[in-house]
This record gives sequence, structure tokens and C-alpha cells, in this order.
Amino acid sequence: MARKLVAALVLALGASAALTPALAKSRTVAVTTIVEHPALDAARQGIEDALAGAGYRIGVNLELLFESAMGRKSDAERIARRFVSRAPDVIVPISTPSAQAVANATREIPIVFAAVTDPIVAGLVTSLERPGRNITGVTDLSPIGLHLDLIRRVLPDLEELGALYSPGEANARMLLELLEHEAPERDLSIVAEAVEAGAGVEGAAERLAQRVDAIYVPTDNAVAAAIEAVIAIAEPHGVPVFAGDIHLVPRGAVAALGFNYYELGRQAGRMVVRVLEGEDPGDMPVESVETTELFVNRAAAAAMGVTLPEDLLARAKSVGGE
Repeated sequence: MARKLVAALVLALGASAALTPALAKSRTVAVTTIVEHPALDAARQGIEDALAGAGYRIGVNLELLFESAMGRKSDAERIARRFVSRAPDVIVPISTPSAQAVANATREIPIVFAAVTDPIVAGLVTSLERPGRNITGVTDLSPIGLHLDLIRRVLPDLEELGALYSPGEANARMLLELLEHEAPERDLSIVAEAVEAGAGVEGAAERLAQRVDAIYVPTDNAVAAAIEAVIAIAEPHGVPVFAGDIHLVPRGAVAALGFNYYELGRQAGRMVVRVLEGEDPGDMPVESVETTELFVNRAAAAAMGVTLPEDLLARAKSVGGE
């Protein structure tokens, strides 16, 4: 019996010794997001799973902090300062506003952002290849041209496309500029309505529903958080709602061509692991998600008077409302 106990102790000590120095040391990772909605929640889960897959276990060798700004930029700034005071090993801001808040709060603590539309326009990096400073991450810049092609495929006679956006978000302003640049090539004009951090979404959606024949919701955090209000207004008017975020399709959008934010989060999480193991984020190129997925919702399409082409249904990643 004593020999078995000694053997077990030897095996345990051997397993412990096999741990790399990075995993043997407890690390702290702080995650923050501007608001909680399915896309950003999925990214956060992907980050956590990537850390776990690399051997970083919460309560064992990892302390994972998390705070949401609940849509308020002032709270995002307070969270950033609070995290900096805790001096974690890495801060992971999800979304452009949160990344800007964290980048303004520290130039020393490594930062790996996720779901930032354009880190150059947002003032986070000077180059995608060599970000510099203490920051890198994963961008979710939407393929706007492909989104418009999808809408045109479903609605070939569409002339005016409504767009809801938050002027307070740099990513939303940039996406609107891309929409206005790409639309004329497809014989479309963009009618934009601004909302402020979720306030006034109903009024903006109502104005669009009375004027246009379709509404597009980009990867805009404030609007995405209130997508049910947009759907509730658009549906009685027979105005289909399209999205740049696939997570909005189960919530009532007709279709979306977008990224899998869980996989985006895993990608960012793998970058966090590299930083924890000694890499300099300023030398790590900003990464992008290259593959897209098509999601459609038959029930939403029927409710809004839209017939989805069979070829779209055939290649859709997920068909909801059957």
C-alpha cells in the first residue's frame, strides 16, 4: 500500500514538473465589452475556450475578470481604468468602444482586442502588419459589398436601403461610409438614421419603415442590442430587415452573411495565449476572419413578405423558422 502511495506521488510530481513555466504560474486576464448581446457573448466564450484549450484553467492557474459597460462609453472608460489598476497580464476588450477605452488607459499592459471593425480608423494601431505599442487583435470588418449583393439578390428591384447606425461608435460610422461607397455600384441609395446608444431606435426604425423597402443593420453594438424593437416596427410595414451579424437572424432578421463570432473569439484567445507565453503584441499582426456564413430565417421572410431564392436556401449555413 505504501509503495502504491509513493508511486502515485511520484506520478503527480512528474505531471506537475511537466507543466511549462507559463502554465505553472497563475495569470490574470481581464475581459471587457461595451454591451452584452449574442455576437459579443459568443466571442467572449470563444476566448475563454481558447485559454482553456491551452491549459489555462479558471481557479487553477487563471483568474478571469469580466465587466460589461452596458452600452455606456463612460462606463467603458471606468472599467478600463479599474482593470489597469488591477495590473492583469492581458486585457481583452471586445468591440471598438471598449478597445478605445482600454487603449487610452494603458500603454504598458498588453492588449488583445476582438471584434473591432477597423483598428486603424479607431486609432488603435498604425499598421495592421506591425501594430506597435502594446496592442493587437482580431478585426471583424464586414464584407459590405457581399452584404449588398445578398440584399440585391433577394430584392432585385430595391432602390433605397435604410441603414441604422450609432454615430457614437467609430466602427458604425465607418460601416456607413462603406455602405454609401458601395451602394451606387449596385444602383442603390442609402437612407441613414442615427441612434444614440440604443435610445431612439424605435423612432429611427419607424422613420425608415415609412420611407424605404428594406432595412440593413450593420455590426453596430447599440442597434444589435435592440434588434427586436427594429423587427417589431419593420414587420407590420412589410419591410424586411437584413443584418451584418449572423446572430441577429434567429432574433428576427431575414438574412445575414457574416462571421462566426465564437470562432473569432477563439482566434483572439489564441493570440492572448501567445502574449501570455511571451510574445510582444506590438509585433503581432492584426488578424482578420476570412470565412463567412450565410444564415436565413424563413419565418421572418414570410412575415415581412419576402420570398427567399432557392439557391440561397440551398447554401445557407442555418435556415431558421422552418
